[in-house]
Formats: sequence, C-alpha cells, structure tokens
Amino acid sequence: MAGLTPKQEAFCQRYLESGNASEAYRQCYSAAKAKPETINRSAKELLDNPKIAARLVELRGVALAAHGVTIAGLVAELEEARQVAKKKEQGAAMVQATMGKAKLAGLDDGDKGEDNVPPPAAVTVTIVSGRKRADA
Repeated sequence: MAGLTPKQEAFCQRYLESGNASEAYRQCYSAAKAKPETINRSAKELLDNPKIAARLVELRGVALAAHGVTIAGLVAELEEARQVAKKKEQGAAMVQATMGKAKLAGLDDGDKGEDNVPPPAAVTVTIVSGRKRADA
C-alpha cells in the first residue's frame, strides 16, 4: 500500500505474525530505552492510523486467501463443532460455537462496550381507531 514508511510496513508484518502491537513496535522502531507505557501508546497510535489499519485488512485478506479460509468454511466448521457438542450434551461448547458464528457474522461486538450499541430498528406504528363504525 502506498503511503506507508518501511517501518510502518514492517510493523504491519510483525503485528500480523505476533498479534502483539507492542512487540511489533519494539521490533521495528528504536525502543530499547523506551518505557513500556510509551511503547504501548506508540503501538496503539500506529494501530489507529487509517493507512495502517487498511494495510492490516489487506494483509489479513491475502493470508486468508492463501490458506483457503472463507467465512462460509469457518461457519460450517463451527456448526459441525456445535453439532458434536450437542451430541455430547456439552452446552458451554455449543454456546461457544454459536458465539463464534455470531462474531463471524458481525453480530457480537460485546468486547467494545456500551458505546458500540447498534441503532434501534425503525418501527412504524399505525394507529387505528377502535370505534365501531355505524354502518358495520
């Protein structure tokens, strides 16, 4: 992606490898003398950068495609796991598989807190008079 510095690109690569933004920052930037809090804050700032976020999405897509991973395939695997758990009467495992499917569908944002509540559905109410018509 255009617009990233070599260090930012390296950060993206290391972050996807480790899943740890602070560790990726340490590997790509001069951070030997930096406090952990400074490293954490700087790594978070990089993750919040729109160009870096877009590059991470791009790199994840490439990695998933390279391994043949699709949402449909993952949902099928989770459903299979749910069915196995159901046969073994393992309720917690069933719930976990169902929640995994919900996350893939974008229906579970529980980790983001109250501020990320989806807007309420629009409801139209038609008021009809309850009076009986004289000609009825």
